[in-house]
Amino acid sequence: MATIKKERLIFGLYLLALIVVIELILHRFHLPAWPVFLVMILFFECHMDRSRAPHLLLGGLVGIGCYMLTVEFVQLAAPLLGVATARLAFICLVVYTIVAVGEAIPWLFNNYAFMFFLVSGLAATTEGAAPAPLAWMGVEVVGGIFVLVGVLGIRGLLARGTATQ
Repeated sequence: MATIKKERLIFGLYLLALIVVIELILHRFHLPAWPVFLVMILFFECHMDRSRAPHLLLGGLVGIGCYMLTVEFVQLAAPLLGVATARLAFICLVVYTIVAVGEAIPWLFNNYAFMFFLVSGLAATTEGAAPAPLAWMGVEVVGGIFVLVGVLGIRGLLARGTATQ
């Protein structure tokens, strides 16, 4: 049976402090938190591999950008195709592009772009306010960098503490 490690408990406490700070700052400026926390979750999913950070941040921008293009495409194509068909056609185009071009341009077209595209569409329908993809992009980049530095800083702090013991 796996045991609970002291380092994980301490990491979790520092992480909670980081989450509270981020949440308070974003709340103060009436900005959505989901782009930052999606960066955090996906960073944990890639095992906190620093080399994945550019792929994550750029892919996030691409995903949110694809949401913006979806809105534009649907507005233009809906009179001809209908809203549902136009939306589905563009979603298929985005997914195909991510799959087809992903190996050639992996820092832009990747699973992170796909996830941010999906979550942007969900956020647009559930936030209660008008969608703000440019704000999402800003929060994703600035907040994403902040959270990545914070998580890596916590890990480094704990590694130094363990090394001195």
